[in-house]
Amino acid sequence: MLTTQGVSATALDDVLKSIGVPKGSFYHYFESKEAFVTATLDSYAEYFARRLDRHFGNDALTPLTRLAAFVDDACRGVERHGFRRGCLVGNLGQEVSVLDEALRLRLEEILAGWEDRLVVCLADATAVGELAADADCRALAHAFWVGWEGAILRARLRRSAAPMQAFFAFFLAALPRH
Repeated sequence: MLTTQGVSATALDDVLKSIGVPKGSFYHYFESKEAFVTATLDSYAEYFARRLDRHFGNDALTPLTRLAAFVDDACRGVERHGFRRGCLVGNLGQEVSVLDEALRLRLEEILAGWEDRLVVCLADATAVGELAADADCRALAHAFWVGWEGAILRARLRRSAAPMQAFFAFFLAALPRH
């Protein structure tokens, strides 16, 4: 529900009804909706980190092909869910004005972790000659995630993976090569 509706539009009663949990049981585990959102975000962050590690650490592919495989997988994912689900981190980031400060900081921490993972993949690309040796992998990783989250939003709006594919083509074309 949070990936389709966001925090503001998701009523706790609707969440509880969808999973068949009484309100009293919910409050046994979570002190508030915010605590539930934080736990959900942490779970999502762990899941997504494993997904990135699987893609970016796939030594059977060249580093830029690893990134392309991630993009292809993400495009298939939004298509499979009818463009209704987005990235939980991106969705919550769009609601930053109604989130508490701790959650805002956690979102930034998660995005920085994603950037770190991509930095390693891009550094591998420099090591094998796919990118120029002086490529600023940190800046490239940051630019990728800034653009990628926007591309996902636009894909959901258009109900097409074309914005995600267009962003990735642009990103690849902008990479410093030998």
